Amino acid sequence: METKLTASLSLDADNLWSYLKVRGNEAWRSRPTYLDIFVPHVLRVLDHLGVRITFFIVGADAVDNRNKQYLRALVVAGHEVGNHSHEHEPWLHLYKRGDVRRELVEAHRAILDATGATPVGFRGPGFSWSAEVLATVAELRYAFDASTFPTFLGPLARAYYFSTAKLTEEEREERASLFGGFSEGLRPLRPYFWKLPGDRQLLEIPVTTMPVFKVPFHVSYLLYLARFSEALMSAYLATALKMCQVSRTEPSVLLHPLDLLGGDQVPELRFFPGMDFTTDRKTQLFEKIIKQIARSFELVPMGEHARRLAQRPLPTRAVK
Repeated sequence: METKLTASLSLDADNLWSYLKVRGNEAWRSRPTYLDIFVPHVLRVLDHLGVRITFFIVGADAVDNRNKQYLRALVVAGHEVGNHSHEHEPWLHLYKRGDVRRELVEAHRAILDATGATPVGFRGPGFSWSAEVLATVAELRYAFDASTFPTFLGPLARAYYFSTAKLTEEEREERASLFGGFSEGLRPLRPYFWKLPGDRQLLEIPVTTMPVFKVPFHVSYLLYLARFSEALMSAYLATALKMCQVSRTEPSVLLHPLDLLGGDQVPELRFFPGMDFTTDRKTQLFEKIIKQIARSFELVPMGEHARRLAQRPLPTRAVK
């Protein structure tokens, strides 16, 4: 019997306030949270599915006493934690080196204190990264970075975002590179090592998009398709998974809290695509998606995926 390829699962634990912040809604400043609702729910679902994943946590949530018991529960349940920056600003790539270091180190310490676990890797908010970010990730001795998102659709996502968000001219200028340009679609899908100064290397595990076409198939996109047809969603995912198998691409599958929370639970985010689904409906679809992936791939957290990849010869790429 042929051994399954590996697929890793990770979830960017973006909180309610972070969605409001990126949208330009000043209500974010009171740091509204839904982790008390989301964490117990996602742990039940993942336990039912029998899978363990990596949760990328925002430092500002980890220092908030309202959230600490829920974040620690992730580790108690056997899941990994990663660093998702401290303030979750998708313009992290514009930060100067000293500011980058403070942002990542502060988040690292907060996550360790809240969960009792050392972050295994880093993902930039909004797939934001830079040479300074990668250098700091290596300095923290993380096993991997997971900030690249090889797709040509970044400018389209940015155009939609600008059309719906309430932003000042200064904020629009600050976020002009949000989600990257068309050139992001030219980046590799398969993992590789960044070649860093001082003969250091850092494993990069990209968020996987469909081989050849470079269109996303993480769960948020699949749920959007399900609004039109559940059969279309399943067929699209089946095509992406088959292309990964044929090309020997081991997918890193991205999840978000809103993949499991509907507008009934978080009415403040009804503007977000797919929030017209109820939480029960999203949960049903989520479980169907994860089971479909598990039929073709062995599902592991990103730390385990990184350990397996580190034992193989991988290409290196210079940071530009």
